[in-house]
Amino acid sequence: MSLIGGPLLIMAGTLLRSPFHFFVPQQLIAYSQHPALITAAYTCFAAGFIMLWPGVVTLAQRIAATSPLWGMWGGCLVLVGLFTRIFQFGTDHLAFHLTDSLGLRTMLDGVDAYYTAWGETRWHPFRAISGPAFFGWVVLAVGAYRSGALGLGRSVALGLMAMLALGPLKGTQIPQSFLAVGGLCVAFIPLGFSLLRAGPPPTRRALVWIAVLAVVYVLMTAYGPKG
Repeated sequence: MSLIGGPLLIMAGTLLRSPFHFFVPQQLIAYSQHPALITAAYTCFAAGFIMLWPGVVTLAQRIAATSPLWGMWGGCLVLVGLFTRIFQFGTDHLAFHLTDSLGLRTMLDGVDAYYTAWGETRWHPFRAISGPAFFGWVVLAVGAYRSGALGLGRSVALGLMAMLALGPLKGTQIPQSFLAVGGLCVAFIPLGFSLLRAGPPPTRRALVWIAVLAVVYVLMTAYGPKG
């Protein structure tokens, strides 16, 4: 389900914010004019990357069966890149909500100052590990091809994820973002369906527990403590 749902959520987020210019000021302006749409877009995008990690681990395991080093390094680098993107989504989420309370002009100045300060910072862990968000996909794609876990075409498609922009308040770049996320869909979704067909169906007990946990989550979200 990770291999299917993760890419689809990322594509949904990419599509939802595609009408707006990808860079920071235009993203904040878009939020001030269409808050529900931009919130949905960024939430889908981030949720897709969160959902993606089991699929990345699964592919890395299949690679490691014949190419252990490629599987280990490809999987680890991509996972680190996923963590980096989620860290930056926290910045996006805060910026959008501060726009509601502080105003658009203040946040435009504030994010501009943030980028300046980030560029002048000598060292920060998430700045230092931004590289894997790009080249980790290339390592995983090469490993997938060398090990036979994916064919040449789908391996190349997976490597296109290296084109996806990284950074706070970065929207959809056309056509780069669609090439990158489309490649992820081509590489991961067929693998996800093949694993679903090959694996055993969930037991009745597992389905009951899934339903129970879903109901508990909905109730806690609706009636639990806020903040």
